[in-house]
Amino acid sequence: MFTQLTLDLGLQDSFTFDNFINSENQLLLELLKKQPLDAEKQVYIWGARNAGKTHLLQALCQYFSQQNLHAGFMPLQQLIEYSPEVFKGLEILDVCCIDDVQLLQGRPDWQEALFNLINRSRQTAGRLVFGASQVPDKLNIELKDLLSRLQWGPVFRLVELKDAEKHQALQQRAQARGFDLADNVVAYLLNNYNRNIADLFTMLDALDKAQLQQHRRLTIPFVKRVLSR
Repeated sequence: MFTQLTLDLGLQDSFTFDNFINSENQLLLELLKKQPLDAEKQVYIWGARNAGKTHLLQALCQYFSQQNLHAGFMPLQQLIEYSPEVFKGLEILDVCCIDDVQLLQGRPDWQEALFNLINRSRQTAGRLVFGASQVPDKLNIELKDLLSRLQWGPVFRLVELKDAEKHQALQQRAQARGFDLADNVVAYLLNNYNRNIADLFTMLDALDKAQLQQHRRLTIPFVKRVLSR
């Protein structure tokens, strides 16, 4: 049941620990990879939009699913308009990752449901991992007992990628799609366009599509022409 639920909620094969690039968060990666029985019962990860929280949570689910453990990914961005009943029974999972916790603001029914899930999880061997845009104290969540529960485990901040890491991430994504991205083209993208990694990936996808359609290599003149449309 939980495997199907995870797939329905959009677990992406491309989100793995191997292609998660962030040199500032090695301690967090080591902690997340520990077997559930040996790890912290609860971990809270926060950071700016596109810092890599969703990538990391999905990578964790992939990692443990490959070890025949039960992992569930719960993206509140997709679930929030449904019933908080979806939290029922998740405490039996080995790992349950809940993304975008900040969206619980103004949703008392969801806040209570998460509060109860955390309490139930304390009685099982499973682990809860949360992703959010801010530290717990800064969340506009009305249920104060939930805010205290969210701080029961370690709290980590995901820092934004450095330019060198964005460079590496773009070339790694290009290689995964079957083409090479020259250093000078990456430098051109970083120097002339929005450096938000999600926007850079979107541009790279558009360039990949254009080069396949036109049977061209990705050169700076070609990139300029495609992105100026």
